[in-house]
Amino acid sequence: MNTKNKPVSVTFMLLGVTFCVCLILANLLATKQIQFGPLNLTTGVLVFPISYVVNDCITEVWGYRRAKLIIWTGFVMNFAFVLLAWLADLIPGAPYWTNQEGFHALFGLAPRVALASFAAFLVGSFLNAYVMSRMKIRDKGRRFSLRAIVSTIVGEVSDSLIFFPVALGGIVPKENLLLMMVSQVAVKTLYEVLILPVTIRVVAWLKRTEGLDVYDEGVSYKIV
Repeated sequence: MNTKNKPVSVTFMLLGVTFCVCLILANLLATKQIQFGPLNLTTGVLVFPISYVVNDCITEVWGYRRAKLIIWTGFVMNFAFVLLAWLADLIPGAPYWTNQEGFHALFGLAPRVALASFAAFLVGSFLNAYVMSRMKIRDKGRRFSLRAIVSTIVGEVSDSLIFFPVALGGIVPKENLLLMMVSQVAVKTLYEVLILPVTIRVVAWLKRTEGLDVYDEGVSYKIV
């Protein structure tokens, strides 16, 4: 089914808003690092996997073209947030303002970290959507659970392979960096597996209410 020129629904817009909010929250929450047993994580793990679930739902129901629209929208919104937060951090505070250090710790995202975040997000999100789309065609719509998990693993591994070396290479010891990468992928994939029963029901409901189940036959997988 071709949805290229069809208007988007309220449900699609709400999923897009959720996607963008999760990306921005992930940036903010990533400033706090935590340890869960032997795993080194950031609190961004609370919300970032949701963006992959939303990506899966949109690709499964509306197809790659709509997923591409949401990914680029999320990128632009995230870039705008980071840029405005950076500018706000640069503006001198009022004489009575005493919380500049805390504000900077939260919003003063270093250019290196920002670059790593943007690149990792684009690569991971597009690979996630691509794998979902291609596996759906190959499996003729069957085995949604398998492609949801496989696409998440591919996306998260790609995201981690880009973000951590670019953002923290030379700062965090190599063994710690590797542990952080493995921890993030493991926890986010586990998150996807645990929430999979909910995802399956949401996708089934979306297909019924939207009257869509797009197969990306002949679609171009260009990212622009």
